[in-house]
Parts: sequence; C-alpha cells; structure tokens
Amino acid sequence: MSDVAAIERLVVKHAELKKEIAKVIIGQDEVIEQILLSIYTGGHSLLIGVPGLAKTLMVNTIAQALGLDFKRIQFTPDLMPSDILGSEVLDQNRSFKFLKGPIFSNIILADEINRTPPKTQAALLEAMQERAVTIAGHQHKLELPYFVLATQNPIEQEGTYPLPEAQLDRFMFAIELKYPSIAEEIKVVKNTTSNTKQVINALFNAKDIIAIQELVRRIPVADNVVEYAVKLVNSTRPNLETASEYVKQYLDWGAGPRASQNLILGAKANAAIHGKFSPDIEDVHAVVKGILRHRIIKNYKAEAEGITEEDIIDKLL
Repeated sequence: MSDVAAIERLVVKHAELKKEIAKVIIGQDEVIEQILLSIYTGGHSLLIGVPGLAKTLMVNTIAQALGLDFKRIQFTPDLMPSDILGSEVLDQNRSFKFLKGPIFSNIILADEINRTPPKTQAALLEAMQERAVTIAGHQHKLELPYFVLATQNPIEQEGTYPLPEAQLDRFMFAIELKYPSIAEEIKVVKNTTSNTKQVINALFNAKDIIAIQELVRRIPVADNVVEYAVKLVNSTRPNLETASEYVKQYLDWGAGPRASQNLILGAKANAAIHGKFSPDIEDVHAVVKGILRHRIIKNYKAEAEGITEEDIIDKLL
C-alpha cells in the first residue's frame, strides 16, 4: 500500500476508533485525540486530573479498541521496583527463573505515579526510553508497541513525590482532564447507573500500530515548519540572550530539544489523521500546549500573578 493510501485509510480508521471509544467515554474528545496522537507516534502521555474523571476507564477502553494488552499498576508509597519489573525466583530445580512483572504489556497505566518514591518511579525510566528492563544484569526487551500512560492527581500534594524534570521530559504529552459539561455528565450518569454494557471491538492490532508509527515517521516536513517548531521551543529559554522580556520575567527554565522533536512528530500525526500529506504550522499549534505544558518551569512571579503555562504558551505563538 502506498503512503497516500495508508494515510487515507488511517483517516477512516481513526474516525471509527473515536466512535468505538465514544461508546464508553462521553466527551473528552481533545484528551482522547492527544492520547491517540501519542500512540501513533510511539510517545508516552501523562494524564492530569482530579479523581472520578474516568482516566483509568479511558485508558482501558483505548487499549481494548486498539487490540493491545493492557495492565494497570496502582502506585503506592510502599511499591518496590521489583513489584513492577518482576524478579528472579528459585524454582524447584534450584535454578533462577525470571518472573515478569506487570510492566511487560503493550499499554501500562501507571496510576497516581506521583504517590510512589523516586526509586520506583525511576524503574519506569528505562522501560519508557529503551523499551527494555534490566534485572540482575540481564536486559529483557519489551514487546512493541509499548506505551506508558501515567495519571497524576493535582489536588494531593501531601505524601507525594513530584516526578523529576528528566522523567517528565520523557512524556510526550501532559494532558489536562477537565470536568464534563452538565449535558455530558447527565449522559455519563444515565449510562453508568443502568444495566446496559457496551462491547468494545478491537479495530487494530499490535502490527497495525507499528505500521502507523512507521508511516508517521515517513511523512515529509517542510523546512519552514521544522524551523518554526525549533524557534518556538528556543523562545521558551529565559537564559538565552534572544529571550523576550516576558519569558525572562515569568520563566525559570525552558523546554529542551526533546520538545522540538515531539512537536514535529505530533504535527506529523495530527496532519495524518486529518488527511494531510505534510504538516504545516497549524498542526504544530494543534499539539503545542500538550507538549510544552510540562516542560516549561514558571517562577514565583508567574505563580503570584496567577499566570498559567497555557498563558505563557499563548503569548509565544
């Protein structure tokens, strides 16, 4: 199949996929779109939202519709790295045997990732970056495709361990979940308090997802779009001479090169699902907030004046 035909097929399959997910998840279109974009590009996503917004259900539903294995890990303060990676045990023949942990799956839901200590958070880092885990000196490859979708509750700050910047940077998108509208919430209540059960059909499989990821990377990008994305990321760095007064006034740190890479990959995927054969600046704008939100660090002045990361990104566009 040619790339043109593959993109046209992806547009149709993506629309069908969103309909399938909508059987269970009402609203949250933007959130679902960003999760799917990160899956089409092979990235990871961080979902930030208060309890009860169906974060776990959403990830589970997406995994079913994509035909992928799904495992949920509930992060707690006493969780150890071996609880998620697996460990070596002595079998009846007195030889060591490796028992795989829940990290060996296609989609991992790292629920409340900020509630576990840094030692356990760091156990995910190798899996996220290298698609492999090292146990007792042996490297075990993870099956592709592989995604980590982590959730964070913005309310609870006591007894939590904020993710280090290096790990936050590994997440392609930081996606904020907002409360549903009244009409959406009425629909949610009707659906969840009745006896009807929705059946989610698998529209893809692991091989299809890998093919989509390769297709997205083959999409050509004009030099002016790459230049725009790099200059946009560069403009968030307050320690540069070229930084604007606004950035120097409100930011402590800007985004790194991984943000530029993700902006282009996200723009490519966004163009593909809308039937375009090459991304433009509009596609960069479509993904910019989710990609830069967690990579720019505000200072106390911005906090005191109530300026959000979104305000700063809007000012830079």
